[in-house]
Amino acid sequence: MTRTAVIAGVGPGLGASLARKFASEGCRVALFARSAAYIEELADDLPEPGEGLAVQTGLAEVDQIRDGFDAVRDAFGSVDALVNHASAAAWKGLMDIDEAEFEQVWALNGRGAFVCSQEAVGDMLGADGGTVIFTGATSSVRSLGGAVGFTAAKFAARGMAMDIAQEYGPEGVHAAHVVVDGQIDTPGVRERFGDRDDDTFLDPDEMAETYWHIVERDDVGTQPFEVHITNGPRNSEFI
Repeated sequence: MTRTAVIAGVGPGLGASLARKFASEGCRVALFARSAAYIEELADDLPEPGEGLAVQTGLAEVDQIRDGFDAVRDAFGSVDALVNHASAAAWKGLMDIDEAEFEQVWALNGRGAFVCSQEAVGDMLGADGGTVIFTGATSSVRSLGGAVGFTAAKFAARGMAMDIAQEYGPEGVHAAHVVVDGQIDTPGVRERFGDRDDDTFLDPDEMAETYWHIVERDDVGTQPFEVHITNGPRNSEFI
């Protein structure tokens, strides 16, 4: 079966690896991001037999998200898989963050994922089900202190994933949450963490294999809800 997948939040690193992996498995892949130039180049360069579609989308903007899904349906039809991968953080604690910064983090990590899920699950319920995956973080399950907005939004997204799994699992919608508990090996990250050993970084291509395994299981009755990906030291830099 040819699937239509939306990767909501694509940049160099895991987002790009997810797009390439899904395309290599034959998916029609829609790439959502604010940077049109990057996702257009990536969409044109996806491996066969997949097909790519770049959809410039501000994932904190409700109207842009809904328009983006309409563009996907016009090009590829209904959505079979969604990865809520967009993320933003304000690295501030309770007394340092202001309301605007808190709302900005929530708009992307929380509200954006909610709207994307609503659009995708609506398609899945009208078809043969599908898969919704939320990219989480260490802060989704364990607060590390000093990042209250990010922690609140990531806890909320995990709860959202669990609620979707419980409500719509019986109707064929598999919702899952991936805890990314470590530093993904993305361009520039080795300059920031230059003193780390190579094997402490998470390989985005290997991580994409895990995401695809979740999608492959969308017709299995017993579904995993949470996968915890980790590698290397646990400390407050890796959240």
